[in-house]
Amino acid sequence: MSQRIAFQGEPGAYSHQACHAARPGFEVLPCATFEDAIEAVQTGAADQAMLPVENTTYGRVADIHRLLPSSGLHIVDEAFVRVHINLLAVPGADLSDIKEAWSHLVLLPQCARFMREHGIKGRVSPDNARAARDVAEWGDKSKAALASELAGEIYGLDLLARHIEDHDTNTTRFLIMDRAPDMTRRADHMMTTFVFRVRNIPAALYKAMGGFATNGVNMTKLESYMVDGSFTATQFYADIEGHPDDANVQLALEELAYFTSYLEILGTYPAASVRD
Repeated sequence: MSQRIAFQGEPGAYSHQACHAARPGFEVLPCATFEDAIEAVQTGAADQAMLPVENTTYGRVADIHRLLPSSGLHIVDEAFVRVHINLLAVPGADLSDIKEAWSHLVLLPQCARFMREHGIKGRVSPDNARAARDVAEWGDKSKAALASELAGEIYGLDLLARHIEDHDTNTTRFLIMDRAPDMTRRADHMMTTFVFRVRNIPAALYKAMGGFATNGVNMTKLESYMVDGSFTATQFYADIEGHPDDANVQLALEELAYFTSYLEILGTYPAASVRD
């Protein structure tokens, strides 16, 4: 029986593309929400989940940082996927036929130049893969979808224009989650992700971060977010280079623990090749 990986979205979504790239031998399980994808792993309906955490164009993916600590799942890998946007239409349609293009709200502005040059109006769809599915069902040559090539293959659409995004750096980072942690050192370049809350003392955050500087640990990400809608409960999410067994990381985490009221390692995993 093949292993299964869950993702949020419809078949053909960019998260689906990430599953193909990072877990090519896995069967995919589309889910309506991030919570559903997490629950699929929790219940054993899926072995892993592919969750987007940030995008170079529109920043942090909402809710993911809130969901990860309470999920009971562990990060075992990361994957970076270039978001190439393509114009897809029903077979037989030409570029000159297209009057409207449907896609997710965040994708439409990323193709503004192409749309303006060809007189195409953007229309909002809840998901880029859903847009492709709708265009296929409508059968209207004047309507197109902005989506992945995978979505075009799944829904039988023609590729009228490839890679039409305005900027060629649009990339999404995904985390691969599993029920069981994998703390083994699987590569020379490892990453560790954790969340923490600082103690209520003056300059606690400054002091907590000092251990990473003095021990030469590179922190690649530090983000804060409110917990339970409270202005007084702030939680921090951090990525560092290194493994918890590394001497310098051990020292930095020990110093961090002294100044925190809560500290949880969400996972340690090989750094994606794009980091090098």
